[in-house]
Amino acid sequence: MASQQEVIRQSVTNTIVESLKSGDVPPWRRPWALDPNCGSARSLSTLRGYRGINILILALASMKNQYRSRWWGSYQAIKQAGGYVRKGEKATSIVFFRPVKRTVAVASGEEKEETFPLMRTFAVFNAQQTIGLEYLWAGRTELAPTVMDERYEKADATIAATKADIRFGGNQPRYCPSVDCIEMPFRHQFNTMADYYQTLAHEAVHWSGHESRLNRVQHSRFGDQSYAFEELIAELGGCFLCEELGLATGDNLENHHAYLKSWMQSMQNDPRFIFQASAQASKAVDHLLSYSRAPAEEMEEVFA
Repeated sequence: MASQQEVIRQSVTNTIVESLKSGDVPPWRRPWALDPNCGSARSLSTLRGYRGINILILALASMKNQYRSRWWGSYQAIKQAGGYVRKGEKATSIVFFRPVKRTVAVASGEEKEETFPLMRTFAVFNAQQTIGLEYLWAGRTELAPTVMDERYEKADATIAATKADIRFGGNQPRYCPSVDCIEMPFRHQFNTMADYYQTLAHEAVHWSGHESRLNRVQHSRFGDQSYAFEELIAELGGCFLCEELGLATGDNLENHHAYLKSWMQSMQNDPRFIFQASAQASKAVDHLLSYSRAPAEEMEEVFA
């Protein structure tokens, strides 16, 4: 009989695979309006962003139900914020991980303490499923045109703070692990600013995996399983980073289509695949932001 963790992973993976098979824009690529209530999912109770697989779960729920608000919370969190869930609304189940310690006996007869992750689901609602929290819906705030320029400046400053070796020129963006540098076309060579920042973020995630940083980069050939896994981490992480910086993700899916079949097959073969990739993507984003973020701003996992 499958464990609860296996059931949860399989259910989430099946939903993501079906979404990818539909041919729509992947759930992690969601262009959105210039609005403080849009973007990557955030918790009503902590005001922090969700991480890992929960980013994808909530993005899928938003696509399916046409939610545009980024704000989610438990029934109790919504009540504490001054609202209540409309009658008949259905919750979205996110995944909660908590380390649990237990004492076990070893062969020598001695006891030792070991830690293992406990996984369970947790019910949350979007702000658009409530009454009393309409101010958290999209389209409730008008922003000055200069705000987008400020976001571009923030994105440039965030990347610059990493002190990554970025070499502009040529026509092919890529990260070169052998010399630890990013090669990028010039900004004006991209069709849109979204494409430029999405591509730069993607390559920056690859850069984060160098052995001197997160020690994740696999020196594999195109088509290898580990190569496709690293590309999914960069694809997810690039989108996560853009959302953290308040930028819309581009709709150029040329690279996405090159790996789509491999990603879906890997997910179907191992339900842990998308969980592991999204967790690594979140770690990469945390690392990239750590160069410019004050210690008090470090991201934490949130669930409600």
